[in-house]
Amino acid sequence: MKTLQTTFLLLVFVPLVNSAPPIQQESLHFYEYDTDVAMESLIQQDYEMQSKDIRKDGTNISLDTSLTLQGDDKEGNVSPTKDTNLPTCLLCVCLSGSVYCEEIDIEAVPPLPKETAYLYARFNKIKRIAVSDFADITTLRRIDFSGNRIEEIEDGAFSKLLLLEELSLAENRLLKLPVLPPKLTTFNANQNRIKSRGIKANAFKKLTNLAYLYLGHNALESVPLNLPESLRILHLQYNSITTITDDTFCKSNNTRYIRTRMDEIRMEGNPILLAKHVNAFSCLRTLPVGTYY
Repeated sequence: MKTLQTTFLLLVFVPLVNSAPPIQQESLHFYEYDTDVAMESLIQQDYEMQSKDIRKDGTNISLDTSLTLQGDDKEGNVSPTKDTNLPTCLLCVCLSGSVYCEEIDIEAVPPLPKETAYLYARFNKIKRIAVSDFADITTLRRIDFSGNRIEEIEDGAFSKLLLLEELSLAENRLLKLPVLPPKLTTFNANQNRIKSRGIKANAFKKLTNLAYLYLGHNALESVPLNLPESLRILHLQYNSITTITDDTFCKSNNTRYIRTRMDEIRMEGNPILLAKHVNAFSCLRTLPVGTYY
């Protein structure tokens, strides 16, 4: 009977002993950790040896005291990249050469992609336009800054925009006009604070493509001089114009001269009786809109 009990106990306990996992598997990670520590210790010793050798030779060499493991070299040597177009095109909408930055409360002209042809930055808080804003953007054909707070435009801000055809500065706080690019066909400066002394005598003379000029709702005391022959539409309504000369639109020394392209002149809302200046309109095909009596 005792022999049978002994045999039964051996059959139960022997499989349990054999199924236990080997202890060596748990010690594997420990040895890997010790290897890393040992490697780092060897690097430190090698660095100290090199430092001592350099001091002995008297060579003036500065070593980088930051030690990195081999696996970190690639990450540490990568120089940061900067995409100057990315911030603007995240803030605004960039689409096929057009940049739309409307009603986003920007206070300055954003950096533009170099291929920008059309910029719409209406209804923001821009106060100033600098020369640097468009120094490298020579492809612009249309700019719209309507509804901002622009008070100052640096001299030469638009000087490099030789392809610019349309420029709107309406609904701002300008006291004077900047020098305008030569190929403008449309210029809108309605609803500013521009006075006659803020427009140079030859401001429009060389703009031989200018067809639409909007200067309504300002503080002009007189009609701008030397208006180009190319003008078709001229808006001067609601200013402070009190006088007109025979040479304002026509040529007093040439009674046969006709301004053939001029289709519309608006002068209502000015303190002037147009009937007192009949000779000033003799070359026009249609009379200006305004008060005659």
